[in-house]
Amino acid sequence: MLYTNLKHIETSDDLAKTPEKTNERTKKVEITKNTKTVGTIHLTKEEFLKKVTDYETNPKEWKYLGDKPCIIDFYADWCGPCKAVAPILEELAKEYDGQIYIYKINTDKEQELAGAFGIRSIPSLLFVPMEGKPQMSMGTMPKTQLVEAIKSLLLDQK
Repeated sequence: MLYTNLKHIETSDDLAKTPEKTNERTKKVEITKNTKTVGTIHLTKEEFLKKVTDYETNPKEWKYLGDKPCIIDFYADWCGPCKAVAPILEELAKEYDGQIYIYKINTDKEQELAGAFGIRSIPSLLFVPMEGKPQMSMGTMPKTQLVEAIKSLLLDQK
């Protein structure tokens, strides 16, 4: 979803054209696009190393780099179960906007990243809390189960 902010800017040119109509000033509208992504976020390996964890620098220690907990969806475009869970993850990304991130990793395009996490079946979901170790779930999950996992694993809500 894309948010657009509108700014109304009054210019001296506008006022000079109609000085007798000071009460009916012409306003010029400048549209600025301050984009805010609401939904899932697709990551490359380079982005993953900056936003999630730099496993190349610290291969033996997990250190989450994000400012909010996240779910990482390892998927492929051709995968039927992945296609089934994708709209649910989009809904959850909107419902939990500002509380968690939901990242997506295309295992066909990011094979090295998938290999580093031992992804053998898809979809695989990695639940990453702010503190502690991440937990992997393989296969699809219904929305109710995903909500429960978000609350208990990521947001500490029992």
